[in-house]
Amino acid sequence: MKKSTLLHRISVSVGTLSYLSLCIAGAAFAQEPVNEDETVERIQVTGSNIRGANMEGAQPLTVLTSDDIARTGASTISELMRTVTQARGGVGTFDTTQSGATSTSTPPGQAAASLRGIGPSSTLTLVNGRRIAASSFAAGTENFVDINSIPASAVERVEILATGASAIYGADAVAGVINYILKDDYEGLELSTNYENTTNSNDHGVLNFQMLWGKNFENSNLTAFVDYYDRKAIRAVDFSQTREPILQSSYSYLAKGQPNIYFNSARDGNEMPAPNCADELTITEFGEEICAYYANEDDYFETPLETLSGGFTYTYQGDNLTWRTDLLASHTKSTSFSTPAPINQVDDEEGAWIGVDALDVLDETTRNSIFDNLYVDPFDTVAGRELEGFQYDARFSSPRTVEIETDAIRLVTSVLGYFGDWEWEAGALYSRSESEQVATQGIYNRYLYTAAAHGELCENGNIAQYNSDDDSLSCAGSNLLSAYNPFLVGDAQNDAILGLTQARPTRDGTSEVFGVDAKINGEIAQFNGNAVLLAAGVEFRREEITDMPSLDSQARAENDFLVDVFGFGSSASAADRNQMGIFTEVFVPVSDKFDISLAGRFDDYNDFGSTFNPKVGFTYRPLDNLVLRGSWSTAFRAPSLTQAGVQLRTTRASFDCSVNSAVADLYCEGQGTVRGNNVLELGNPALRAEESETYSFGFAYSPTDNTHITVDYWTFDHEDIVDTNMTGVLNEAITDASLRHCGVLDEGEIGISYLEDLCLVTDSQGNTIEDDGANLTEILDAWVAFDDPRFAELPLFRDHILLLDNTGTQELEGIDWNVTHDINLSRGTLELGLSGTHYLTYDRNRPGSDQIESLAGTFLYPETVATAELFYVEEDWYVGAYVFYTGSYDDDIIRLRGREIDELIDIGAITEENQERDVSSWTTVTLSAGYYFDNADIRLTVDNLFDRDAPTAYGSGRGFDAYNHDPFGTRYTLAFSYYFQ
Repeated sequence: MKKSTLLHRISVSVGTLSYLSLCIAGAAFAQEPVNEDETVERIQVTGSNIRGANMEGAQPLTVLTSDDIARTGASTISELMRTVTQARGGVGTFDTTQSGATSTSTPPGQAAASLRGIGPSSTLTLVNGRRIAASSFAAGTENFVDINSIPASAVERVEILATGASAIYGADAVAGVINYILKDDYEGLELSTNYENTTNSNDHGVLNFQMLWGKNFENSNLTAFVDYYDRKAIRAVDFSQTREPILQSSYSYLAKGQPNIYFNSARDGNEMPAPNCADELTITEFGEEICAYYANEDDYFETPLETLSGGFTYTYQGDNLTWRTDLLASHTKSTSFSTPAPINQVDDEEGAWIGVDALDVLDETTRNSIFDNLYVDPFDTVAGRELEGFQYDARFSSPRTVEIETDAIRLVTSVLGYFGDWEWEAGALYSRSESEQVATQGIYNRYLYTAAAHGELCENGNIAQYNSDDDSLSCAGSNLLSAYNPFLVGDAQNDAILGLTQARPTRDGTSEVFGVDAKINGEIAQFNGNAVLLAAGVEFRREEITDMPSLDSQARAENDFLVDVFGFGSSASAADRNQMGIFTEVFVPVSDKFDISLAGRFDDYNDFGSTFNPKVGFTYRPLDNLVLRGSWSTAFRAPSLTQAGVQLRTTRASFDCSVNSAVADLYCEGQGTVRGNNVLELGNPALRAEESETYSFGFAYSPTDNTHITVDYWTFDHEDIVDTNMTGVLNEAITDASLRHCGVLDEGEIGISYLEDLCLVTDSQGNTIEDDGANLTEILDAWVAFDDPRFAELPLFRDHILLLDNTGTQELEGIDWNVTHDINLSRGTLELGLSGTHYLTYDRNRPGSDQIESLAGTFLYPETVATAELFYVEEDWYVGAYVFYTGSYDDDIIRLRGREIDELIDIGAITEENQERDVSSWTTVTLSAGYYFDNADIRLTVDNLFDRDAPTAYGSGRGFDAYNHDPFGTRYTLAFSYYFQ
């Protein structure tokens, strides 16, 4: 988006919403004035619409103040949320470590926070108590709010309620709510800068500049901020722990830069190594020598990211109303990378074809050695010729690279006033996120590349026309190029021909939210001398989302669902939705010691129906310093707009043979491995909303004025989770012939695509795999006898078409705790703290099976995460440390290939008898110190002070768990602020 367009939209939005709020305010000024001396500020906290009630200790609310944020040294909200125990553990919270250039990666430059590891779409993100537009690019099919669009420097505090809250806020608050409160009511000018880097010899620098300005006017305040953030890339090869592959057996046959010769073209049936492999050859499990590829050489842990954000908050305080308008705007640029794309045949089968003369560039000895073991076979070209040649295994040299720019704006205006003793508030919201992505490197058109390799590409980039009568090629108005030769390395003319086949697919997305709401607060009765308080309101919200890739990255039925480019998918979706909500909440002080809160919300959606969600809570204060609390509630998450509007999404889906023995026998040679395949996902109009039931019970105890203890038990029962379920579809296909197809599926069909030749074999009754009643075990045996494949499994083809579905349930329960104690000394205060989360249960059904798996303590799901802190604080300085602990958990050995398990046995990581191991617990120390001058302060934060390596995780291709650990070693942040009075 052009900057001028963004500014225009901001100005239009400001004008429209300001006009609307002035209309509301005008009506408010006409109401009966309230005696200012009798007006008391009523405080509202996250998780309740009630103002003025004694809610202290009533909810398991975690609050991070601006001082807390400064002490962590976090420059982004993403960095900050990695310190919150309720957002640690599992795979829900993600940052740019998981981003990449393909549709299976998280969107470049973006990050999301997830409570309880349930997923970012089940955590409601608010700014100043109201919603913000989701990213237009989903993570998979999960819509999420990009927390990188919220500058950490503008945040006054963060309030986290890690329990179901749909009775208050409506959809998405399944796991809870994170509310970012922006700074306001500021006077003066503050200029700040941060510099962050690792102690590694490479430059991983991060530079951050911030400005905060505020001024009081008569009856009003204007506070504005600007934040600039610039981060350099961090690569796996920068660190000794990840410079080499974690296992030598975790190789790919698809060499980079020099092709291996495909085993089907070898007379002995073994892959032949690339003639000029730059690295030492790798011996495969079949005894072959190949030029191997390892993904770590192109892996990025952090991608380049540049963000410019700004905004303001304007507050007007009249005699009987408060008018507030806040604007948040950001512009983000990022680049992300994925491994180089595989080179396949035009129809995406393995083993691209090349003419025999490609080997002429090799020295005679090497060429003759290859020819002695080479089958030369005929093949058809894209222009329609028949040539003779052989097949090769390779990938392109350049990583798949995309650049993305995102513009986001959010404008809210609201008016708060009084009718007598009743408080009312009305507001309007407009929020928009718009992203533009372009592939800049490493993406090649499959037709042009194949034509170039066969000498059929013209100088103008078109494919030559073939005349079979005289066996000639012609280029109308252009010249025919020589053939591109993948075996010729470092030749400028050859590289220029390859450059003509490069593609630059694009992707454009927009997400918008418009909402209006109104609510009232006040006393409705007296009970035992205490006020019974009521809050009630209505909300209307309209959401729209589009995600449109360019035509050359879309799978289309007229092209047999082949994407025009190699190794690059997309997600095409468009949907909109109207939602109306009505909500109420009652606070009943039954006695001076016992309170009850009741809440309920009815939401109606124009696309999938309506839902009602209640909540019941209580607080009991048997002692002045002890609060017992509990709640029960239901919550829901409507299918995301991306899930509702997916037209066709090209992606990779995994099926898990460890959960279903029938699937394992047919597709995994009986092994419990996880396999991945290219699939096409379709939206499902029959999707149901995800639903959750939540209980929490706990206490808050303050034995002294300086000691505070909270402990809470919580449980979630989460049903109808939306996802694709390839394991389940493979299992259903065993008995359902409508899901079994030889070759590419036709438009309108769903199910599994097998190699077309599979229909050449039958079971003992003469049934092909497409026939009702076919015995798939017998067909597998017939296929092995017919084709003699390398692996005795049913041969899957490509582009299986799967519907999104409500795949299953999960149940979680655990305990949160937080203990703080201050020791007042003669000159300062010693502050101690200990907080954490322990998962008692994290159970879910395995996709494709009714079997329940317990995730707590398994791969990626530590049972315990905790943080301890010790700080000494004086008036003008502080020093202290955080200790971050992540518990151990099982490594994911069962899903590794047999060759990888053999290597682990060889190196002593596991034994033949016991093929299990743990990923070690991880404890790191963060040092934090700061000094306050009269008009300035300086702060130093050192993460991972003792430079501890991330625990080894063989179940991850990276060699470590990127969700719960990081490989960066020691990182430091130096921050300086100056204040103008």
